[in-house]
Amino acid sequence: MNTAAATAGDAPGRIPGGDALTGVVVPPQRTESPDGPLHTRAGDGGPRGPRDRLRSAAHRLRTRTAPLRRPRLDPYWTAGFFFLAYAVLALWRFRTLSTSSWDLGIFEQAIRGYAHFGAPIVDLKGPGTNILGDHFSPVLVVLAPLYRLFPSSLTLLLAQAALFALSVLPVTRAAARSLGRLPGLAIGVAYGLSWGVQKAVDFDFHEIAFALPLIAFALEAVLRGRWTAVVCWAAPLVLVKEDLGVTAATIGALALIRTRRAGPLAIALVAFGLSATAVTLGVLIPGFNGSGSYDYWSKFGAEGGGAAIPLATALRTTLWALLPTTGLLALRSPLLLVALPTLGWRFLSHEPHYWGTDWHYSAVLMPVVFLALVDALPRIRVSTRPRLRSYAHHLPAAVLTASLALTTTLPLARLTESATYRTPPDAVAAEKLLARIPDGATVESDIRPLSRLTGRTRVFWTGDTGRLAPDYVAVQLPTDRTPHQALADAMARHPRSTYVLFGSAGGLLVFHRTSAR
Repeated sequence: MNTAAATAGDAPGRIPGGDALTGVVVPPQRTESPDGPLHTRAGDGGPRGPRDRLRSAAHRLRTRTAPLRRPRLDPYWTAGFFFLAYAVLALWRFRTLSTSSWDLGIFEQAIRGYAHFGAPIVDLKGPGTNILGDHFSPVLVVLAPLYRLFPSSLTLLLAQAALFALSVLPVTRAAARSLGRLPGLAIGVAYGLSWGVQKAVDFDFHEIAFALPLIAFALEAVLRGRWTAVVCWAAPLVLVKEDLGVTAATIGALALIRTRRAGPLAIALVAFGLSATAVTLGVLIPGFNGSGSYDYWSKFGAEGGGAAIPLATALRTTLWALLPTTGLLALRSPLLLVALPTLGWRFLSHEPHYWGTDWHYSAVLMPVVFLALVDALPRIRVSTRPRLRSYAHHLPAAVLTASLALTTTLPLARLTESATYRTPPDAVAAEKLLARIPDGATVESDIRPLSRLTGRTRVFWTGDTGRLAPDYVAVQLPTDRTPHQALADAMARHPRSTYVLFGSAGGLLVFHRTSAR
């Protein structure tokens, strides 16, 4: 017998593919391959069916994306998600000319001045007004290079979306470090969805966009005991707004409480914050202000002459800042002290908008209360009281659930509406009309046209142009007025000039000055 032939399986009487000794058929052995668990040895014909191929593809995808799913990247993915969400909302407001106040125009005029190496002159606040005499926010100069490259109010809105989203990163990271991956993600997402942040994203642009990441990073550093980083993140708050120096000082006081010793960095931060606030309110703002004073003293105490805010209103808004966001457990953390300056200014004021939930004023409270919750939960989770311990363990999921439920009535709910991704025809027509106003012209305007004018023309607020008769008047037609009546109103404001209708579209009217007497 040919032994070689028999070994090769060609001997008479042997079943092809069977064992050389027994003749039993031996199925081809399957082996794990680098591409998946369901591949066979070479020559076996590859995967057996569609299900095998699908599993193999899923395995390859999981293998290749494993580095992107590392827990340490969770805060960055969360921040990126919220940047996209905030940016889409901002883009919708811009495309539909849905500006809700004159603040976007004010800040664009200020940043436009910085971008062209000039003073932050804001004609909307009065011809030739330097914004540093109104609110002290020199931090806006940071956006000047970006605005010089992309001169549009949309640049400000997207920058604000990025700054708000950036604040999600330290909140999520601190929560995951203290509570674990899933509870940390729950806290981070709940923060990004919090009503205070959503309302700020929806309300044009404000300088407090810089405050959120600075406060969040500073408090994260407090939780980690990195005191140099605390000072570096908190000190720039004095450049964001005149009242935030007191917040910086409170963060310094918090560092003293946490360390239980008189550290030089913490003491320096307290002194710097308080002195910066005093110098800003007493010297810098009055120096830039034409009247030599701080205009907003009139909103405080008896000097303002306004009625005090009802205590029930103040307590209700404060409860809104603590209950759905932290389940009141933030009250168990000393980090909540950082919210006291903001709440203190409000209690001293009679301005009702400070206590509303529709504007941006509560945004700076959100990183404080969420990081206070992160600080309090680990201690409460080991409480000797079973009910409190159980409450602490379930609270991250409950806070996330509350944020998702509230979002159905908040601005980000628009992302689920198809109309958000379409530009209304009347907005397109209004934009084309405003584009016909030549660059460099002087324009008197109310709110809605501002986002298309402040980047390329000199814009004044309606009725506040000084003695100047503007080249154009752009207004939103009120529901109770006719175009003829709106023209008469413009002529009455500028009796020495003659205006004619330049065009109308999308509810906007533009009048052009044809002569001056």
